[in-house]
Amino acid sequence: MTDVVGASATGSGLARRRRRRWVRGVSVGLGVVLVGAVGGGWALYAKLSHNITADEAAEAELARYERERPTALVRGAQNILLIGSDTRAGDGNGRYGKDSGTERSDTTILLHLARDRRSATAVSLPRDLMVHVPGCLRADGRRTEPSFTLFNSAFEVGGSACTIRTVEKLTGVRIDHHVVVDFSGFKDMVDAIDGVQVCLKKPIDDKAAKLRLPAGRVTLDGEQALGYVRVRKSLGDGSDTARMDRQQQFLGALVNKVQTSDVLLNPAKLYPLLDAATSALTTDPELASLRGLYQLVRGLRDVPTDQVQFLTVPREPYVYDSNRDQLVAGKADALFALLRADRPVKVVRKSASSAGDSSASAFRGNTAAEDRCE
Repeated sequence: MTDVVGASATGSGLARRRRRRWVRGVSVGLGVVLVGAVGGGWALYAKLSHNITADEAAEAELARYERERPTALVRGAQNILLIGSDTRAGDGNGRYGKDSGTERSDTTILLHLARDRRSATAVSLPRDLMVHVPGCLRADGRRTEPSFTLFNSAFEVGGSACTIRTVEKLTGVRIDHHVVVDFSGFKDMVDAIDGVQVCLKKPIDDKAAKLRLPAGRVTLDGEQALGYVRVRKSLGDGSDTARMDRQQQFLGALVNKVQTSDVLLNPAKLYPLLDAATSALTTDPELASLRGLYQLVRGLRDVPTDQVQFLTVPREPYVYDSNRDQLVAGKADALFALLRADRPVKVVRKSASSAGDSSASAFRGNTAAEDRCE
């Protein structure tokens, strides 16, 4: 889902201004809630904080492997792993497929915040990337054997702790915080703001996603929005890259809807959104409160919009299966080294990269194409 998700470079000036206003708006909105708690709204604040699930199990598992985890090289820099849960379990989620008792990470992004908070880099990790997954603790108490397999299977076998350990082994980057968002929460957030408008160039009729929409401007409710960001085969070229681009486009539209409809400054509108959002979150214990989330968002306020960058980890078709991905070793290693050292990452658009920068610190991204109606 996500994205804060997607696999593209920073977009147009308008999009950057909207993102900056959104970050400020979120800070103001959460500030209103915190001030309200002091002024007699403690029950409201406590209720919203209680909605967030603290991932105590992941904390315990990560503590078990503390000695093998990477050391943070730069004090003050932060790395947050954002995970969109593809679970079929839970209230209302079963309609998206058979519940096998497991879940997978549908979208995973490594968000790096520079120590001086003057830049932020979001690196998308494709779910079909072939990686080394360590032995992990399953929900039934058994431990798996290490394996070389699809990246998103780490979440399936061992949840967020296994995913974090896999990412740390892959990148050498210490993960400071993690946030998991589930299916039903995503739907509720969209419904809380009365839907999100998208513009479809062609009609959609996808039985697997239970999605049937006309071409043109369409306002999606939560159920339709979930199908839209998850559908793969019937839109674009059918690739996971195209789907990640679409997820980012939709989230941009959602953010714009929140910002332009004054949701963040209207308590009557803000509460349903925060209630839906917090109910969808599972985070490390330090973030598992409104205050914890506010501290994280506050750190984003001063990041210049032209220094908020999105890219996909450098990858190529897996040598033994073109339907899978593998890292472009040298390029990926260079990216991970920059993140570990808190050094600038330069992203160039795919459309401009043919004539552009091939240096070790430059990485290809793409501007998510805006849906346009004729």
